[in-house]
Amino acid sequence: MKFDRWTVALATLGVVSWASAAKAEEKSSSVMTALSATTLSGYVDTSAQWNFGTGNTFLPPYKFGGAAKADGFNLDVVQLRLDKPLDEAEWAAGYRVDLWAGPDANTLGTQSTGIGTGSDFAIRQAYALLRMPLGNGLDWKVGVFDSIIGYESVESPSNPNYTRSYGHSIEPQTHTGVLATYHFTDLVSVSAGIADTVGPTINSRAQNGSTGNFALGVAPGANAYSESYKTYMGSLALTAPDSMGFLAGSTLYGGVVNGYNNSVLGTGAGMPTLNAYAGGTIATPVTGLRLGLAWDLLNVDTKPAGPPSKLEADVWSIATYASFQATEKLSFHGRFEYVTGDIDKATGLGVPAGGLTRFGSDNAIFALTGTVQYDLWKNVLSRIELRWDHVEHGTAFGSADAVGTPQAENAFMLAGNIIYKF
Repeated sequence: MKFDRWTVALATLGVVSWASAAKAEEKSSSVMTALSATTLSGYVDTSAQWNFGTGNTFLPPYKFGGAAKADGFNLDVVQLRLDKPLDEAEWAAGYRVDLWAGPDANTLGTQSTGIGTGSDFAIRQAYALLRMPLGNGLDWKVGVFDSIIGYESVESPSNPNYTRSYGHSIEPQTHTGVLATYHFTDLVSVSAGIADTVGPTINSRAQNGSTGNFALGVAPGANAYSESYKTYMGSLALTAPDSMGFLAGSTLYGGVVNGYNNSVLGTGAGMPTLNAYAGGTIATPVTGLRLGLAWDLLNVDTKPAGPPSKLEADVWSIATYASFQATEKLSFHGRFEYVTGDIDKATGLGVPAGGLTRFGSDNAIFALTGTVQYDLWKNVLSRIELRWDHVEHGTAFGSADAVGTPQAENAFMLAGNIIYKF
């Protein structure tokens, strides 16, 4: 075995034994071999926003937005990723860790008990990857992982637009549990999993109940479920084969997540929820043009025995997407979305100003988003976005006046987004 000069000097002086030096070298070699397959990557996400008009009290309630980012410059989030993907071995193993730092980490809300939601730090994902040699290979994620449903990603650089859709805002974000994925062919795959809760808080439990929201009539610990109550999820993905001509590579995807959410849309009220999603991407005969479609449903229903005595909400959205790659560096992205919902609640039950009721109090919202992306610098994603949100009916952007007229019906925003990826 070959030793470095420092180890030889210490052994010669009798500071360490040759046997211990050999063991240390073997351990170091083993660690370096394991780390050699690990990659470090991530991004720094920054933005600037101008919200037209005066005051930021009545803004659209889509996720990762809000008054804190309006009319100023922002650090959105910094992501660090440590990743070792699965290799071709039959019993392959790997892992992924995604760490978030910055204001968006608080919005993500994965912080486990004791850290607090204002820490500017979150674990987005942290899971072990395992493969079993069953058929074509059964892959497992064990730990904290992104939700299996949705057109848009939690990871901003992967999305066609800077701001998030309403569909993304009502979807689950992350889960703590186990997820299995099996590829029948290159064209068909399925996933199924079980997790603690629908909500993002790491290691949360349905038997602990909600944190409480007295405006909704939900006391802390109310609506708790049994220790065996878990969240279940499943999805199916289909990819068009080469034989379908210009449609080759198009995808159809559907999934369902059902369980207990420890805080529904940030209300602090824990309730059983059902999320359903269907969507896909469509290739076209026009070079560089791709289309997308997404449908999302959120159903919330309180436990009959728990307070409030009656609270049920249904929110659904439908969105269409179009992306056109004009040149190697220049691309255009558009999104049109319609979201509506309604809450059926107990008589006299209070209604909070935000969270669930911003989507569900007999509201309907149209949203039109246009994004221009031009990658001028290497490793840098740069885009400008104009967004218009319009309340068709309801008070989704804020409370009504004395005669029931919404205080805000339109919201316009211009944003710039710079992301350095490494």
